[in-house]
Amino acid sequence: MRKILVTGAAGFIGFHLSRRLLAEGNTIVGLDNLNPYYDVRLKQARLGLLEEHEHFRFIRADIADRAAMEGLFAENRFDAVVNLAAQAGVRYSIENPHAYIDSNLVGFLNILEGCRHHGVKHLVFASSSSVYGANTRMPFSVHDNVDHPLSLYAATKKANELTAHAYASLYSLPCTGLRFFTVYGPWGRPDMALFLFTRAILENRPIDVFNEGRMKRDFTYIDDIIEGVVRVLDRIPEPNSAWRGDAPDPSSSFAPYRLYNIGNNRPVDLMDYIEVLERQLGRKAIRNYLPMQAGDVPATCADIDDLMTAVGFKPATPITEGIRRFVAWYREYYAC
Repeated sequence: MRKILVTGAAGFIGFHLSRRLLAEGNTIVGLDNLNPYYDVRLKQARLGLLEEHEHFRFIRADIADRAAMEGLFAENRFDAVVNLAAQAGVRYSIENPHAYIDSNLVGFLNILEGCRHHGVKHLVFASSSSVYGANTRMPFSVHDNVDHPLSLYAATKKANELTAHAYASLYSLPCTGLRFFTVYGPWGRPDMALFLFTRAILENRPIDVFNEGRMKRDFTYIDDIIEGVVRVLDRIPEPNSAWRGDAPDPSSSFAPYRLYNIGNNRPVDLMDYIEVLERQLGRKAIRNYLPMQAGDVPATCADIDDLMTAVGFKPATPITEGIRRFVAWYREYYAC
């Protein structure tokens, strides 16, 4: 039985990952600060399900609290850490930049220090497709440089990757970064498009459709994300003997460090996504077409060849099934 720290355990991905790891017989310490970025009641409902399991323990703390993190690592011996705690949201980072520095930079450093000083065998951390920023070559590859972020959120996620590499190099701390692509599904985040669209359509309110609807996204169902995380967690990175300093590959290193995309590898037009949701809800959306928002990108698509080679997994849930499951959960949870 492994003892694993999952930060952001009350969040969307952290909740699903904790449930999966508990089902596989692991002991989980779940940490979350329960901040009010979105409805705390949803976070508490997720936690309520996790706390039914005897091998789950919840700690309310902020990863940016250095003393709290030092105490957490000193009191526990974690075999692995999955860091999913972060201030999320591209658009929110433009309005509230300090929240991203505190959580995504200071907090991540505290996690790295805890892992370094307390013998953690593998740190897996959430990055984001947002790091590709101004890159336009599709599909997005972990072998390409990502030096032109378009939002502070993206910049902090790129900084996480760089800082983790420094710790892998200096202290031989095995680190794996996962670039998630537009995750959706039951128990999802209320600030994400699917949740916002569903609520607005059911309440007969307009939905905001940015870039006049000319958007493509590599929507990735939550179960596929979790399968990828679990498989990667079991694959501790080793130094790449073929890595060359005169032709550096950003995805690997002479240190125990790797990066992977986890995406569906099948971009979907936003308008098609909305139409699938309309069919599942049995209602038409009132569409409010708007220009592109600052920090956003018109399209995403994940190259997942490295993920398939490393762990033998490829996300495959079609949006018709994923949206159907989300709508079923939403109607049950909100009794509508």
